[in-house]
Amino acid sequence: MYGIVRRDPALRPFEKDIELRMDNYRRVRSRLTGRGTLRDFANAHEFYGFHRTGEGWIYREWAPAAEALYLMGEFNGWQETANPLRPIGGGNWELFLPREALYDGSRVKTVVRSGGSLSLHVPLYARRVVQDSVSFEWICEVWDPTQPFPWTDAGFRPDAHPFIYEAHVGMATEEYRPGTYREFADNVLPRIQALGYNTVQLMAVMEHPYYGSFGYQVSNFFAASSRFGYPEELKYLINRAHEMGIAVLLDVVHSHAVKNTVEGINRFDGTEYQFFHEGPRGDHPAWGTKCFNYGKDEVLHFLLSNLKFWMTEYHFDGFRFDGVTSMLYHDHALGEAFTRLEQYFSMNTNTEAITYLQLANELIREVNPHAVTVAEDMSGMPGMCVPVAEGGVGFDYRLAMGLPDLWIRLIKEQRDEDWSLDQIWHELNARMAATIAYVESHDQALVGDKTVIFRLADARMYTDMDKICHNEVIDRAIALHKLLRLLTMSAGGNGYLNFMGNEFGHPEWIDFPREGNGWSHHYCRRQWSLVENGYLKYGQLNAFDAAMIHAARDNRILDDGTAHLRRIHQDDHMLAYERGGLVFVFNFDPCRSHEDYVIPVSAPCDHEVLFTSDDLEFGGFGRIGHELRSAYVPGQRGPALMLGLPPRTAMVLRPVK
Repeated sequence: MYGIVRRDPALRPFEKDIELRMDNYRRVRSRLTGRGTLRDFANAHEFYGFHRTGEGWIYREWAPAAEALYLMGEFNGWQETANPLRPIGGGNWELFLPREALYDGSRVKTVVRSGGSLSLHVPLYARRVVQDSVSFEWICEVWDPTQPFPWTDAGFRPDAHPFIYEAHVGMATEEYRPGTYREFADNVLPRIQALGYNTVQLMAVMEHPYYGSFGYQVSNFFAASSRFGYPEELKYLINRAHEMGIAVLLDVVHSHAVKNTVEGINRFDGTEYQFFHEGPRGDHPAWGTKCFNYGKDEVLHFLLSNLKFWMTEYHFDGFRFDGVTSMLYHDHALGEAFTRLEQYFSMNTNTEAITYLQLANELIREVNPHAVTVAEDMSGMPGMCVPVAEGGVGFDYRLAMGLPDLWIRLIKEQRDEDWSLDQIWHELNARMAATIAYVESHDQALVGDKTVIFRLADARMYTDMDKICHNEVIDRAIALHKLLRLLTMSAGGNGYLNFMGNEFGHPEWIDFPREGNGWSHHYCRRQWSLVENGYLKYGQLNAFDAAMIHAARDNRILDDGTAHLRRIHQDDHMLAYERGGLVFVFNFDPCRSHEDYVIPVSAPCDHEVLFTSDDLEFGGFGRIGHELRSAYVPGQRGPALMLGLPPRTAMVLRPVK
């Protein structure tokens, strides 16, 4: 019996299905590696692409269906067929060029003859791809520096529990243009460190032709986006993060690829089946993209090597895998509600994708045993965060995608006083796997959706966010913004995520430059000055977020696997629990204060108030004192605290030992 079944006996009827998955995994792994390791197998990037040698340059490609390959570029006056590659077997092609022919930044394109005609492409393993400022074509710039980057991060390892700051480098400036890797390292990393986050998750790093795709339609899998600078500047960012004690995750997109043929990998050798499925199965019906064939060894070689490349070349500490749900099911789970276990073990399940994800997680641990992997899976696939050896898929965490849906639904559909604390507590704690909890990610900040504070405050955000301004709408928005974050972070998972700017209630949605907005960057940037000007409530929200994250990390509350309920009372709208030695108490009532409210606790000693959501520095009214609270309440069995909380407030206490 596999460990996955021992962990969840409800899976016992599906033991044969789990065994079949494991047989697939072992068979494919053996076929790929023999008796070797995945780390030794995943080296495609060291063979293919451009490599500087003592004598000159070697360029190789895999294009099994091509009739001929050529390299053209600045070095030969852009002559299409002057420099042919020679076939070397196995669908591989090779070209040698003298040392003086190419240099770092030398522009080239690959010419492929297929079906008797020529087509132009960016090389598959290009490490730098740029858009020409005149023609707007995407072109490969040869990149293989002679001097290695001076890394100083030897021995760095991520913290046990990730507090993730989800970020987009291009949007991380207040300027009306894409930000750069170096600007992010110098200007934004210090903000993240001050807030207390220990992990940065970078979006849109893998090169993509359409900026507005948020990086989710990748064209060049081995190229760091040139919009934000040079490869060495991305390395500078990651090295700087490690110096500050911050891990860096890559938002990796192996669930699909852009369908473009010139700058993408689609039809590189003239066929649609080189990397993707043939026919309708190769086209994603909702995203307009191409779907990988995970049953093909060469595709596995490409994707696994891609993971190793980002870890070894750039020192990424792990990955957030995008679109895992889409990978897991042949119909991409479009419109599917997963209510029965049978749905996970049906003909609709893409077992080849499961095998790939198992191999990916094994490889990542071989390269870096301390690496972190997070799955974006909304289906709740059993075993997603169970080790591969126990019959699972092998991720460390999955995103708790139901939590933002819960908060949006409650805010949109119910009065505050009708919120069910029992339902909220159940949603926060009903997890079969380690999860990353969050109130909102980049998804909720895009045009067509709304951030939590925008839903709560709406147009008042533009006029009433001055510190001296108080009205019912803004006071409610500020209060709930703090309560939902504190509750979700402290009770909702085994890690926590925030999208950049949401911590201080960024007032604008995200709208990338496009024809419909006149190619404007106005809504594609972060207005950090709102925090710093000293007159607005954004700075108070930012300060609350920092207090919340630092308290959680300093007291290692996530070492405690779950929160322990101490009191929940629907009529009073009161909720209290302990985690990691801290006591969290919430009054969600929109109108009533509670005085001398008794909360049972585990520690029979005085408790100090670490902070409250009503503290003046956090935009509150200063109604809750910070004096020591005795754990002795007359007539109460066992230790308890007698507390007073105004409406829509929370407090965090710690026993004084």
